[in-house]
Amino acid sequence: MDLADIDEQGRGLLFFGDTKVQRLEKIEGQPNVYLLETTAVLERESQIGPKPGQFYLIRSKKTNTNYNRPISVYHSEEKINSEGKKEVSVQFMMLEKGRGTKELCHMNIDEEMTIIGPLGNTWPLEECVEIAKANPGKAKICIVGGGIGVAPVANLASALPEGSYDFYACFKSGSYGLEYVKAADLKITTDDGSVGIKGMLPAALTKEAMVKAGYQIILACGPAPALNYVKNSAEELGIKCYLSMEHRMLCGVGACLGCTIETKEGLKRCCKDGPVFDAKILEFPKPPARRPPLAKDEEPDLSLEIAGVKFKNPTIASAGTFAFGQNYRGLSDVAAWGGICSKGCTYEPRVGNKGERSLEVSGGNMNSIGLQNPGVPYFIENLLPGMIGLGPVVIANLAGSDIESYVEGAKLLDKTNCDMIELNISCPNVKAAGLAWGLKPDTAYTCVSAVRAVTKKPLMVKLSPNAADNRPIALACIKAGADAISLINMIHGVAIDIDKGKPFFNNVHAGYSGPGLKPLALRIVYDVVEEINKLPPEQRIPVVGIGGICTWQDAVEFIMAGAQAIEIGQAKFTNPDVAIDIVKGLKDFMKSHGYKNLAEMRGIAQVKHIEDTVSEEEEVPYIDLDKMVLDGKPIVSNLCGSNVCIN
Repeated sequence: MDLADIDEQGRGLLFFGDTKVQRLEKIEGQPNVYLLETTAVLERESQIGPKPGQFYLIRSKKTNTNYNRPISVYHSEEKINSEGKKEVSVQFMMLEKGRGTKELCHMNIDEEMTIIGPLGNTWPLEECVEIAKANPGKAKICIVGGGIGVAPVANLASALPEGSYDFYACFKSGSYGLEYVKAADLKITTDDGSVGIKGMLPAALTKEAMVKAGYQIILACGPAPALNYVKNSAEELGIKCYLSMEHRMLCGVGACLGCTIETKEGLKRCCKDGPVFDAKILEFPKPPARRPPLAKDEEPDLSLEIAGVKFKNPTIASAGTFAFGQNYRGLSDVAAWGGICSKGCTYEPRVGNKGERSLEVSGGNMNSIGLQNPGVPYFIENLLPGMIGLGPVVIANLAGSDIESYVEGAKLLDKTNCDMIELNISCPNVKAAGLAWGLKPDTAYTCVSAVRAVTKKPLMVKLSPNAADNRPIALACIKAGADAISLINMIHGVAIDIDKGKPFFNNVHAGYSGPGLKPLALRIVYDVVEEINKLPPEQRIPVVGIGGICTWQDAVEFIMAGAQAIEIGQAKFTNPDVAIDIVKGLKDFMKSHGYKNLAEMRGIAQVKHIEDTVSEEEEVPYIDLDKMVLDGKPIVSNLCGSNVCIN
């Protein structure tokens, strides 16, 4: 926190606390825009309300998100309540876009929410007022708002003298957020022509119009292309210009450095140095080229092949979460899956672990089932026929504790009609102090080669994330005869029962899975695919991604990282239709982004950023952060992030 943000007693001027939703309504004519109003009672006289351009971090108290969302102030009013305390009423205009804003847009009246703010810098209000005073009866100020970006500039407009500015508002369809705008000239553009001028911003705000109006300052907030157009036009004409930027945020107060944007003056924090910036220091990257969408009558092909086995789509129900395919038949269409992995089976039956077996934790769950299963012979005789009749590709998951049990199980499975064997080498090697077979290249090679010798079935090897590095282990599996790699299995974790003062699970360690696992899983998949791609083409084998996959967006990430297909586990527990939803989402995404088949987007994120690496010969200078300064202040106490990211 800067010294400017504290009073003489060292207390903060900003507000952090709980408020209630007083008003929440959908904007008429808009599919995903909402107006939220709340009132905060300020605890101290020194605390301040928001100024035009600032934002708050807000979140529902009943949230499933980890962080507050930064939302610009659309309108605010301060007053003294009946108890003589200062309170500020704040309105936010929100676009429902991601998980966080979806929660905010669907809260209930009187529902509690947490707010932090006001944060960020402000529009140059005094400069605008001076321009207005110097030009009575003339609008020498130009304000531009695009889409949800109309909110922070509408707040600015309400603070300026009526008629002292022209206002340009641009929307896809219809219009909103103009209640407090009292412009000399209000021009609206819409992509579909439903209101005002048909077209985008340049259809109304041309360079000729800027020159004719004699604008002395332009202030804008909206999509990057529109801001880039405003910036370039203003620079060419020598007009002063300020832009409100947005970025994903964590802290919002300048401490974490997570929301920096690149400028001509170096990295700037969007939350603290912004969100309002002088346009002359901003740089807008060239937008990436995008494929044209598929034709309306053209459907993308989601089929794929792994070791000669054909899948109709890339969704595979992972082992241990779908039993043997029958349990979900009464809830969802099991035939929608591309493939189904059986419950992990050992050669001999296992009763599993005693004591507690599952625990919900942040970002997922922990479980200690202990590979309870009826044994491979029983599975083959009584359960496999039912799996084969379901329709998807059938993958038998084989586990074991020693080479003999793996080999005997594989011999039996080799004689069946299952399509593929998934070899789980995350199991403990009883002859090697209980270490998992898949934790070292040599033990992985030993196990995989032994199984490969007794079966001609396509062999997919499932690796553990608990290895220090899965890349050499994957290469060892390929050398041993693996036809595919699947990863990752669950990571080890520990939970403590604080009432009993002892580990929650009898075995102390338990497996962790769930959405929180996805970044780790995606990193390991990415790295293993990258390593496999270094091999000659004839030696490369497919990789199946596993870990925290819950949505079609997750699936796209894994496929772009190089995964041939994906396995889905715990997401089925809350959404039995997860495979159906992911397949639909994949199709829609591929169609809108011009991908005719999975191969066209598989692995496209596998890029070497050579320009960002430092060679071994190049000396990396030591940087003493304690001696660095920013704006005359120590950098260690004066750094952070950005503004309004709708996420």
